[in-house]
Amino acid sequence: MPSRLPRRFLALIVVLVVAVVGVVVAVAVQGSGSSTGAAAERRLTLDVPAAPGSADTVTLDATMYTPATTPAPAVLLAHGFGGSKDSVSAQARQLAADGFVVLAWSARGFGASTGQIGVNAPDAEVADGRALVDYLATQPEVQLDGPGDPRVGVAGASYGGALALSLAGTDPRIDADVAAITWNDLGQALLPDLAAAAPVDATTPAAGATGSDGVLKRSWAGIFFASGASAAGVCGRFTQQVCAGYLDASQSGRPSAALLALLRANSPTSTNAGVRAPTLLLQGEQDTLFGLDQADANARQIAAAGAPVTVSWFAGGHDAGGTNPDADAQVEAFLRFHLLGQGTDPGTGFRYEVAGSVSSRGQVRTRSVQAAAYPGLDGSATRTRTVQLDGASRPVLRPPGASPSAISTIPGLGSALGALASSGLGGLANLDIPGQVATFSTAPLTERFTVTGSPRVAITITDLTGGGEAVLFAKLYDVAADGTKTLPGGGVSAFRVTGLTAATPTTVEVTLPGIVRPVEAGHTLQLAVSTTDQAYAVPLTPAAFTLGLARDGLVLPVVDGTAATSSTVPLAPLLGIGALVLVVAGLALGLRLRRRGSDEVDPALVDTPLVVRGLAKSYADGFRAVDGVDLEVLHGQVLGLLGPNGAGKTTTLRMLMGLISPTEGEIRVFGHRISAGSPVLSRLGSFVEGSGFLPHLTGTANLELYWAATGRPHEDAHLEEALAIAGLGSAVERKVRSYSQGMRQRLAIAQAMLGLPDLLVLDEPTNGLDPPQIRAMRGVLRDYAATGRTVLVSSHLLSEVEQTCSHVVVMHKGKVVAAGTVADIVSADGRVVLRVSDPDRAVEVLRALDGVGEVSLAEPGDGSPSGAVQADLADVPAAEAVRVLVGAGFAVSAVAPRNRLEDVFLALVDNDTTGSGTRDE
Repeated sequence: MPSRLPRRFLALIVVLVVAVVGVVVAVAVQGSGSSTGAAAERRLTLDVPAAPGSADTVTLDATMYTPATTPAPAVLLAHGFGGSKDSVSAQARQLAADGFVVLAWSARGFGASTGQIGVNAPDAEVADGRALVDYLATQPEVQLDGPGDPRVGVAGASYGGALALSLAGTDPRIDADVAAITWNDLGQALLPDLAAAAPVDATTPAAGATGSDGVLKRSWAGIFFASGASAAGVCGRFTQQVCAGYLDASQSGRPSAALLALLRANSPTSTNAGVRAPTLLLQGEQDTLFGLDQADANARQIAAAGAPVTVSWFAGGHDAGGTNPDADAQVEAFLRFHLLGQGTDPGTGFRYEVAGSVSSRGQVRTRSVQAAAYPGLDGSATRTRTVQLDGASRPVLRPPGASPSAISTIPGLGSALGALASSGLGGLANLDIPGQVATFSTAPLTERFTVTGSPRVAITITDLTGGGEAVLFAKLYDVAADGTKTLPGGGVSAFRVTGLTAATPTTVEVTLPGIVRPVEAGHTLQLAVSTTDQAYAVPLTPAAFTLGLARDGLVLPVVDGTAATSSTVPLAPLLGIGALVLVVAGLALGLRLRRRGSDEVDPALVDTPLVVRGLAKSYADGFRAVDGVDLEVLHGQVLGLLGPNGAGKTTTLRMLMGLISPTEGEIRVFGHRISAGSPVLSRLGSFVEGSGFLPHLTGTANLELYWAATGRPHEDAHLEEALAIAGLGSAVERKVRSYSQGMRQRLAIAQAMLGLPDLLVLDEPTNGLDPPQIRAMRGVLRDYAATGRTVLVSSHLLSEVEQTCSHVVVMHKGKVVAAGTVADIVSADGRVVLRVSDPDRAVEVLRALDGVGEVSLAEPGDGSPSGAVQADLADVPAAEAVRVLVGAGFAVSAVAPRNRLEDVFLALVDNDTTGSGTRDE
């Protein structure tokens, strides 16, 4: 049996799952471009019936945005789950500037609206939408198509997208409908069962099987429930019906018939037959919550009802920060044409984005492909190609307690982990447990093609332990020639199969997650079927099965089209919570790499914050980034680590943090030798790779979330002390999206200070700050060191290091070329500037002093004080020179080194960075 995954790693995954509530609640239809004029804004409170026939009312908090020219068409703008009308305020202002009346509101149970969350219940949230249309029909600013009938569109993403579809399906007054990254059947989305006894009628590219005994998508379902919780009790703000259904499923791992009926009734699948308005369906290709199969089902149902449907798959989704600028532009163009009659008819075509490589500037290159129609909606069928898999059967087991469990992705972070894998950290995005997974591979492919939609495969299952039931997870890897595996989209197909026997294999047709993936010639495709997955509810009883292939073929959808555009998507939004992703990466590396020796302790160094001895790091190509570094950092010091690009600074810091291992030498923190995952690293706080704050959360919430990810007790965070040192004041209760760059940097320092670490390591903490902010940061670092702790700062700003740090280490070409106090280094050659009462006569006195070299008046304009003498004292102590001058009747008001740190630094590195490489900045 493989060893159990470390508890800290599993705990971190749980915390990260909760963390990405922000990804869910923040998504909304984004505006593009800049506003052309300010819109008038009016806050409204609208009372709607709490339930049909009820005398009680629910108050909806809303804001209406009015353009400069009225009457005008209106847009109802719905927010994502956990958000409010404020979540879409920027988008509302943009649409108003484009000429629309916009009504944004907080749904029941969110923001300042009262009532309970019914998850888009037909007689609650959807009925509220119809009441809002009624209200718009009474407003003089809104253009009417007839009495009581405003010209109106509805748009939303995720939770808001489903509401938009359900409203369009129940109110014929809706003239345009936009739904992004949303569901078709919430029961099938949160409790999927993607296997069927017979082949799926897959004329469309991402049609999936829809079973009735699904597997709870525990991580994503928990995120939804947690974001609707409150201190009012277990059910929080949810209706009793929704809460009871979730609680039952969370314990059993499978849905009740009542829960499936409720979720289906609250889903567009129940209302799509009534949609008559032109509809734009935007779905993300990086979305483990609502996959491409959900948009596929919506498209089929709406088209069958006779409404025009435009389908667009884009390089985004719940795992990639929501929508992207290209998708946003499509929304704006769609609404302009169908409500304002402006622009080009978007038609009923199909567009998808193909993500490529990551550029050196951190952008994902994409190209858009345009097809005339979404296959299957126009009488055609999706073209497929079949590749052969090796067919030998494999035994698999499910361990007691389903632990350890495989890791396919982490909700909200799928694209981030995939980006890490694509950049050379293959395997961090997934972890299959030997013995629990059966794999079937193709031969190397002979030509390049793009998989566009949901692959299908038929497998056989034999029960070896007599339980009669299997819960399994299937996924498709793209395996490069060097063995690097990528899980496109991060998706997994969960399915439950009952009625199994040991005598006769049971055959099921499995629909794999919908993807858009260019597969290169020479790559192989690998089908993996596992008994466990961390993101799902897995039975805890042990079981064993034999898995095989009912047919050797893997059926892959291919959609032909013409290139539409080529663009880049910034990687930073895809990473979303970059700092936490790096924590995951570091822990995953710790799982895969053996430690270099034990956590041995040198008793003589337990009170020394940092000792580095003979440290070296070489790479396979012979590049030696760090070459024999020795340094020591003591309590209360602020040490500046200086050096030109390629000097080895960042490589040294990464080795200090246990992210990479040294080739030679050692690093000891409080006597403990550092290796990946060393416990003593809990005494180190760092800000090296960027903060990655969640913009929709407050500063305090970001810090609390980060601390929770460490798995340490809340009381150990010392949150108040860290915030006091950072000096953010009441701004910590504001959302980070409103922060200036300086405030974000200060919050990042506070994050590094959580737990009041004994050693604080910061890489370029003043980047992007203006002079007043830099001065404030200088005080923050000095104050922290004044508590008796130690600060290590890597920086390019030499003047700031000189004013902030007590000690300096200068590196060049991987070596330490100078180390000591700032004062000692800048005065090492004995050159000083003295401010005296009679400079001309003082020059003569100093020249007569034995051992003194060149003496002259300070040149005007060179930065020296007025009335100053500069002298090379060589081996004569400065105190002796002052004594002689005072004895001769001079008033000496100041003595300072002649050099600045910049002068010394340039002299040490000879202004020469050639040959130093560019690996380390």
